[in-house]
Amino acid sequence: MNLAGKKIVLGISGGIAAYKCAELVRRLKEQHCEVKVVMTDSAKHFITPLTMQAVSGEPVSDSLLDPQAEAAMGHIEFAKWADLILIAPATCNTIAKMANGIADDLLTTLVLATPAKVAIAPAMNQQMYAHPATQKNLTTLSTYGVAIWGPGSGEQACGDVGKGRMLEPMELLAHCITTLKPAPKLLDGRTVTITAGPTREALDPVRYITNHSSGKMGYALAQAALALGATVNLISGPVNIAAPQDVNLTSVSSASEMHDAALKLAPLSDIFIGCAAVADYRAADIADQKIKKQGDEMTLTLVKNPDIIASVAALQDKRPYTVGFAAETQDIQQYAQGKLKNKNLDMICANDVSQEGLGFNSDNNALTLFWENEQRTLPTSSKTELALTVIKAIAGKLS
Repeated sequence: MNLAGKKIVLGISGGIAAYKCAELVRRLKEQHCEVKVVMTDSAKHFITPLTMQAVSGEPVSDSLLDPQAEAAMGHIEFAKWADLILIAPATCNTIAKMANGIADDLLTTLVLATPAKVAIAPAMNQQMYAHPATQKNLTTLSTYGVAIWGPGSGEQACGDVGKGRMLEPMELLAHCITTLKPAPKLLDGRTVTITAGPTREALDPVRYITNHSSGKMGYALAQAALALGATVNLISGPVNIAAPQDVNLTSVSSASEMHDAALKLAPLSDIFIGCAAVADYRAADIADQKIKKQGDEMTLTLVKNPDIIASVAALQDKRPYTVGFAAETQDIQQYAQGKLKNKNLDMICANDVSQEGLGFNSDNNALTLFWENEQRTLPTSSKTELALTVIKAIAGKLS
């Protein structure tokens, strides 16, 4: 899917997250849409108009009182041109002005003058986000029909930890695609449960065994399932990305916790997708205190974790359509087809994580889908696009 023919105005206000906008524009341009950038005066302190002009291929607009543009009522033409106005980052100040109808610069004037869809990606300190005035302003904007994308949670530039981070460019891209190219509601009335991210297996109070999974593929699948009309349960290990809005999020840490959550939700689901990178083993005994350094070697006794996807596939009553993932480094087809058969899966999505730039922690991936006696190769593309293709393929099997 791409955004060919779609027109987006990206409004950048003055927050540190503005540095992400160059990447966001690049990702939007990859989707073949037209992007024009509007910057506030404060935004230019964080990223230059020249940078945004270079990545967008269009002049950057930053003044409501530009004589040349306003001779032709430029701000009105701008407002009519757009299919979507996305303000990212949307600072506390910009949100407050929008909520109160203040139009004292080009960006806020466009918001009042446009018939297009308007979305904001809030970005601010967690205390500012939690302030009752900000929450009231966001509620007001929501009643005006403004889409609010995010914010995410995590460590902030100021050192605080909490809710207020701007969504990552790939997450905002997914929202743009969903908004401007809505997919047919192939899963309307269906419930999809997805596992995502890594698990952590504690060794002692400060150490654990884990892996490099970022959760990006699982979260993209959740977003895609939402776009196709499904009710989505997301069981997530520890990740640094925000869950899509409108999912039912269950946060877990260990494989045992994920297993319990999966067996609770799977019988209530039409589709179960095991995308998480689950630890195969855990410590036989978790130390109550920090394990002290002793000699040059240390032996850990590990025991096998429950196999989540196999447990779901083995359900006798209310078994969902069960899809697994196989992250391999060699003999991809052999291992994937073996798991498909041995775990009694309906479909498996296999990828080669040894390829540079694909798989763990990457925004891109390539997959081969296997089911019954068939297979389908999905070439390298963004995880957002891959996820939609995978969900559509699954929906096709249920139709």
